[in-house]
This record gives sequence, structure tokens and C-alpha cells, in this order.
Amino acid sequence: MADDFNAEQKRYLEGFSHGIAAIRMTGGLAAGGTASAPPAEPTGPDASHIKAQDRTVKNGGKLAEQEKWKRAENPFDGHNRLIAEAETGKAPKPEDNFRWRYHGLFWVAPAQNSYMCRLRIPNGILHHWQFAGIADLADAHGGGYSHVTTRANLQVREISPEHGQPFLDGLVDLGLTARGAGADNIRNVTGSPTAGIDAQELLDTRPLARSWHNHILNDRSLFGLPRKFNVAFDGGGVLPVLEETNDIGFQAVEVLDGAAVEPGIWMRLVLGGITGHRDIARDTGVVLRPKECNAVADAILRVFIENGDRTNRNKARMKYVLDAWGYDKYLAAVEEKLGRKLERVDPAHVKPRGGFDRYAHVGVHAQVQPGLNWIGVVLPVGKMTTDQMRALARIAQECGDGQIRLTVWQNFLFSGVPDDRVAEVESRVAALGLSTKASSIRAGLVACTGNRGCKFAASDTKGHALLIADHVEAAVPGLDVPVNVHLTGCHHSCAQHYIGDIGLIGAKVVVSEEGDTVEGYDIVVGGGFGEAAKIGTEIWKAVKAEDCPGRVETLLTDYLQHRTGPEETFQAYTARRGPDALKALAGERMLEAAE
Repeated sequence: MADDFNAEQKRYLEGFSHGIAAIRMTGGLAAGGTASAPPAEPTGPDASHIKAQDRTVKNGGKLAEQEKWKRAENPFDGHNRLIAEAETGKAPKPEDNFRWRYHGLFWVAPAQNSYMCRLRIPNGILHHWQFAGIADLADAHGGGYSHVTTRANLQVREISPEHGQPFLDGLVDLGLTARGAGADNIRNVTGSPTAGIDAQELLDTRPLARSWHNHILNDRSLFGLPRKFNVAFDGGGVLPVLEETNDIGFQAVEVLDGAAVEPGIWMRLVLGGITGHRDIARDTGVVLRPKECNAVADAILRVFIENGDRTNRNKARMKYVLDAWGYDKYLAAVEEKLGRKLERVDPAHVKPRGGFDRYAHVGVHAQVQPGLNWIGVVLPVGKMTTDQMRALARIAQECGDGQIRLTVWQNFLFSGVPDDRVAEVESRVAALGLSTKASSIRAGLVACTGNRGCKFAASDTKGHALLIADHVEAAVPGLDVPVNVHLTGCHHSCAQHYIGDIGLIGAKVVVSEEGDTVEGYDIVVGGGFGEAAKIGTEIWKAVKAEDCPGRVETLLTDYLQHRTGPEETFQAYTARRGPDALKALAGERMLEAAE
């Protein structure tokens, strides 16, 4: 009889059945069909989420659309339906676009009428054969290129609907996954890029990142959070992982004699980082043994699951629970989950962290292992062709330890390169049109996808970033220190513009009385990370994209002219000069141009 219905009628009946199931879940109809029966107590892995939704509604709140979609059909339960519909080649409905993100696929129309797939790569480390395999998948199912992201991850674009599941299946064949890489889930787990090879590090983050990655994947109750969630592990090495920008950051520290706990290597807990909302994670005073990280992170998440905002997506991150409750109350709830008190140590008993090398992700650096090196390769705002990827994989296999280490700076490292193979690696990389050497501007150049591939972005961030780099290299040849320039396309701040020395966020600039607009940016300065963590200050609004290279040039030229010496960082210079003096530089540049 089902064959008597056309496709549209079948979809209607499927939607009707999903709706009835959702009503039963909320207690509107009992399983027997009577409305008067009390709702059943939710059970199973989604129970805590359903209870949180119920409390929201009971307290007079209106669930966000995404919460309703999760309630109507769990994205994992609906996977077979999603596959069947994708095989027809049709674009997904908004609610199914959201559900596909649980599996790592993002429909990015109107920027591109295709999916983007974001992977999960714990600590950002791949074997050479996995890296080459991803290139093959990008050729077979995508656009023939990939991007390194600011979570030390890879994304592949231009995947048509019918190629989505085959691409995901190919990842499994490579020992990889994209599960939970998008939507309201815990994103790729980051760790120190030089873990295990850094002479300065206190702790190798690779086992911790991998363990937490597996903890997430094997517990469905940790999917479907009020909003996305970021976790990072810092091992104390010379190359930062930007853990202070994460919801949870674990920092390896050395606790000294005289503390309330045994001296040694502990993990310090920082919470609440979300730079797109102008906040950096704060030290809680809590320390824990490395083996305790999973249990503590799990408890932190479960408090968030129960108390995060499920009505307003703009306020649905953990930061806003911390703002409302305060850190003491939140940590008390975590301790209740754990059934024990967390250890706390006065900062006076913690040895200061070793310093950062802002160039450590570029060029040749000696490893802790004698005679071996890591070599950082510069990528043009994170992009690689598949031919380049396969060639780079061969270099890693033949000249190094066979690993590719992605970084949060949108590039990667070769590791385990013997001293006598360094020159060969540099030469082979150069032959691919890439470089292991970078100017001060390119070494810290970061850009999100931009409007070429993201519907939220107001500007072509990657294209404009390269124009800025080209201009600055020609106009400011005396730049002799690293300066980070971050371009992000929208308020989601995927390129973390607020922590750049110079940060640009996409904006539409009105250029006529009729309301015509062109691409442009608001510009902030003075952001930082690590020991200099700080949210940048806005100095200019609505600057046309064509004028941004000149504005960056003006800032850098003024920096070189007015710094107290090479030891004064750009961040320190901006703080000393002050926002008013920096704002005035735009007017001075216009006068010079007029003359």
C-alpha cells in the first residue's frame, strides 16, 4: 500500500510520524494515545537533555528551533533517512542541515551549493597515509583541496549531497571520523602541536587529547549540548595551543613545595574562554592529576547540559552560565557531580610557565631528541591542493617520522626530520610552491573561510588576507618581529580576531545614499594570547576592504617609528600609544595621500 503514495505524500507521513513521536516524548500523548496520562520519565542517553528542555518549557521559556529539531528526531537516529534523501542529490532542509552537522557535514549554500566536511583529529596529528588518503577523498568526492582550520583540523569542501556519506565512509577506512564535528557538540580536541618533541614541555598532551576524543565519541549523552564546546590541552611547550580561548583549558604546570598538594606536574583548570564573545578563560585555582582530566571535563559538561540556555542561541555557551552563577557556584556543582572536592593551589606555589616562541610553527627547530627537528610549513591562509597534500605526505614518510602535525595557526609541522635531511625538506617544500620561511606578516596571518565558502561571512577574508600580506611585505620591509593579523568574516569569530595583534571582522560598508554596500571590516588592535592574553580594542569601524592593506601598513609603520625598541611587542606598543592616538592615524594617512 505504501507504493500508492507519491514522494511528497511519503515525506508528509514521515514528518507526521516524527511529530507524533516528539509529542509522546514531551508527554503530550501517552504511548497508548490518551492525553491525560502523566509523561514517562525520560530514559536513555538523551534523558538529561530532554529533562533540561522540559525544565526550560516549564519555567516559561521557548525552546530554540535547534532544540526542537533535536527533540523531534535525534540526528543519530535519523541518519539512515538523511543518507537516503542525500542520495537524491537534493539540498537538505534547515533542520536536516543541522542534523547532518552531527556527522560532520555542513551545507554551506548560498556560498557554495555543497557540503563542507570538518574532521576530528585529536591533537591535530595525522599519519602520512591518512593525510594522503584525505587528499584522495577530496578528489573523489570534493573540490580537490583542503583547509587547515584554527582548531588544528582539516576541512574539505564542495562535497555534493550524494557524495556526503561516501566521503564519511572513506574517513572510517582511514581510521578517522567526523562524528560530532559540528552543531551542538564538543569540537575537535586540540593539544600542543609539538607534544613529545619539545624540550621545554612539562607533559605530552597526545595521550590526553586522544583519551578525551575517545571518551566523547563513545558517550552519546555528551552530544546535543545547549551549544558547541571547545576543550584544549597545553603541555607547557614553546608553541601555544591557545587553550585560554576554549570553554575548558587544561594547562600543564609544575606545583612547587609548600602547596596543599604533592609537588610535581599537575593540570591547571581554566574555564570560560570564548573570544567571539570577548572573553578569555580564567584560572579557577583548581589543579588535577592528568589522569583526572576526563572525569572533571565530563562533570563540567554535565553541569552545562543541565543549566545551559536552550532558548537563546546567542547566550547558550558555558560562559553565560559562569557569568550568571560565578565560578564558585559552578565548581561546587561540578564537585557534586564528581562526589568529591577538587584540589586547589595558590598561584604562588605554581612555577611560572615557560615562554612562547611565536615563530615556532614556522621553519626549522631542534627537537628534544638529539639530531632531529620539526619544520613548520607556511600555507597560504591554510589552503592546500590535493596534489600538494600527497607530495607533503611523501616528504613526511621519506624524510621525517611520517607524521603531519596541524596547528591552530592554519599550518602544519613535519616532525622527526634528521639534521642531514633538513635542506632536502626545505627544497622539496619550495618546489611545491610553499615555504618553510615566512615574513613577519605571513607567519601570523590567520583567516576564516570567508564569504567564498560561508554564508555568514560579510567579506572574502582569505582573499583579503593575502592582499594585506602582499602589500605589507612591499610597503613595510623593515618589519623585524612577528605580528599576528587575524581576519574573520562574522561574529562567530572563527579566526579569533580579538586575540590578534591586528584583528579584522567582516562588515558591510555603506557607500551611497541609496544604501549600496561593499565588503569591509571593523578593525581591533592589541589582542594577545598566553602570558599576554587580552581581548583587542576596536579603533576603526566600517573600513572598505580595499583600504585595509593601507590601514595595516599605517599601524605597522607607526609601530616601527614609535616603539621603544625591538623588544617592545606590537601589543605593548598599542597599549602605550592608546586607542585615541591609533584612531587618529587614519586621518593622518588620508592627509598624506591628499598631498
